[in-house]
Amino acid sequence: MSYGIRRAYLISIKALLVVRSISFAGEAEVQLPDAAKPVRVIYDVSEDRTTPAEPLMLTLSLSMGTSSARPVQESDDGAGAVVSHGADVERRLHEEKPLLLSVSPSLSFISAHTAKDHAINLNREPAPVIAAGNDAESEFTSREALFGDDLDQEQKPSKPIPAWKRLVTGWRGFSQLEIADTYTDPEHLSKAKLRTELSRTGQFNENIKWKISGRFDYDAAYDLSSFYPHAVRQDQRYQFFVRENYLDVSAGDFDFRLGRQHVIWGEMVGLFFADVVSAKDLREFVLPAFDILRIPQWAARAEYSKGDSHAEVVWIPVPTLDEIGKPGADFYPGPLRGVATYLPEDRSGRNIGNSNYGVRLSHLVNGWDISGFYYHSLDSSPTFYRIGGPADPPVFQPRHDEIDQVGGTLAKDFGSVVLKGELIYTDGRKFNVARATAMNGLVRQNTLDYVIGLDFSLPAETRLNLQFFQRVFFAHDPDLALDKLENGASILLNGKLSPKLEAQALLIHSLNRSDWMFRPRLSWNFQPNWRWAVGADVFGGPPIGLFGRFDHADRVYTELRYSF
Repeated sequence: MSYGIRRAYLISIKALLVVRSISFAGEAEVQLPDAAKPVRVIYDVSEDRTTPAEPLMLTLSLSMGTSSARPVQESDDGAGAVVSHGADVERRLHEEKPLLLSVSPSLSFISAHTAKDHAINLNREPAPVIAAGNDAESEFTSREALFGDDLDQEQKPSKPIPAWKRLVTGWRGFSQLEIADTYTDPEHLSKAKLRTELSRTGQFNENIKWKISGRFDYDAAYDLSSFYPHAVRQDQRYQFFVRENYLDVSAGDFDFRLGRQHVIWGEMVGLFFADVVSAKDLREFVLPAFDILRIPQWAARAEYSKGDSHAEVVWIPVPTLDEIGKPGADFYPGPLRGVATYLPEDRSGRNIGNSNYGVRLSHLVNGWDISGFYYHSLDSSPTFYRIGGPADPPVFQPRHDEIDQVGGTLAKDFGSVVLKGELIYTDGRKFNVARATAMNGLVRQNTLDYVIGLDFSLPAETRLNLQFFQRVFFAHDPDLALDKLENGASILLNGKLSPKLEAQALLIHSLNRSDWMFRPRLSWNFQPNWRWAVGADVFGGPPIGLFGRFDHADRVYTELRYSF
């Protein structure tokens, strides 16, 4: 047998072995340059010779060429070898004539229809040649090329995503460990809290979107120590918070949000002024970050936007109220701490008959963002009613009254300086007085609160915020512990010491008396998504002051947070 014949025979055997390895039969088409049409040969891969069988779906492309490994004399035919049926095939396979033959076996493009019948169709379109070339040792370059796995991704059927995988992906949130030690006498561990929040957003279509979220807090300090009363330990040991869970619907210039949500109408540094809709978790006073401190409301809200104007209407059928904790906690806000007795909080007014509602309008004029609002509500902050007669030991009960508030906000960006202001007039709120003849130990006082702030962007990524605030008591009662004009100021300095290290200090001080709060903090973003912080919360002043009443609660703390 000549060298060219032996080479063609070896390559044919390779093709047959490939066919056997995939347990499929095929129909081979041999196409010669001068042939009018393909001549079919039927192979049964279970035998060593060609026998009649059912039509198979294997394509073998044979072409004329010149062997580079060894020169071969041209055959007498001059056109090459033609493979045919029966004796002609047998004769040509055993003929001792030199041939110029190059064989390029290939499999490609599995047809979806023939795959069901366990066949491979290679005639769907011209198959790419997987080079055997004229080199007798050439192999198929890859399994992907052999079986058509190099098709575009769009042509391959995609695998369905398991339901469990869809449920666990797309979540965002954080997990945070907070440890605090109150160093004033008596020194004690005041917090060892693990806080985890999860949220997820999605949409049904471009006009209907949704959000779900929740948070779980567990504070081991109330298991590790018996310093606090039993009621405090039960109240602050652990809690699950339903956070924002709402449905958004867009309809042209109107947007609607239904469900539990934040409604934020104002935001200044350190304290709350025009943010009258939000309920707050005050069991740690105003020390946590505002996004943790705010409690969402179950509300229906409609917004209309047109050009530079915006209108908003909100209805809260059953109000959510502030969380103030239990008597004996570090930041319980009741009067005459250490002397008075406190009854359980009365929340009976929290029903649909005392729904909260409000409207807010805003407009952008020459860079000035100006808004005005009206809000009627069951006061989220409690009023402490004195129970019993003037000669009885002081006993108080926190209750919630209906109030009305009218206010506005403004903001203007001047480049490196941002001006902000908020103003709120409150009608219906009551305050404690020392006069024994006052009913329930309270007097009704309408008040006006306002704050003006300047935010400076300084070199070296430094921020300076200055604020002045004031409360005005109308028809001021002389037995109030507070002055007719209560003034205060704050200063916040924040800057980066390095790309990953940030320092800040906040001081809020009364200008009427020595009543203050100082909060230094150092944060280190040591890894992406990881932050470690250390800081202190220090209070000073008389027990009637906003901050001095917590003079016993000075503490140092550390936090480790992972965001995802």
